[in-house]
Amino acid sequence: MKIILTQEVSGLGAPGDIIEVKDGYGRNYLLPQGFAIAWTKGAEKQVTVIKRARSAREIRDLGHASEVKTQLEGLKVNLTARAGDGGRLFGSVTPAEIVDAVKAAGGPTLDRRRLELPGHIKSLGSYPVRIKLHPEVTAKFDLNVVQSK
Repeated sequence: MKIILTQEVSGLGAPGDIIEVKDGYGRNYLLPQGFAIAWTKGAEKQVTVIKRARSAREIRDLGHASEVKTQLEGLKVNLTARAGDGGRLFGSVTPAEIVDAVKAAGGPTLDRRRLELPGHIKSLGSYPVRIKLHPEVTAKFDLNVVQSK
């Protein structure tokens, strides 16, 4: 089955890529989840629009990715969240909140979909966060979750 990815799928490709997958995988997972659309000649024209939007928010090249990596690894990122007496959060920390905390700490604007969290963050403490800036560059920084007053 030939499909066009609309979102980044780990192991398959980036938005706008035209790929061939097994029928069941495409029909039962990728299409219903909205990760892809079925390939047609008309849909192939949409690929240019998808790729143009991707290039606008994507990091330009390897050199720029390295600059952003050094900037991120030098940051002290603190995120305040409401927590109970035992240090357990009311809810959990989302990737969007982490992106906002990086921006507030003086870091660059990041794509929340590229964050790789160590699991669900549901308590106070320090957590290692990885972000894939470029296919060859991955940055790591520590996120400190502190209790709001």
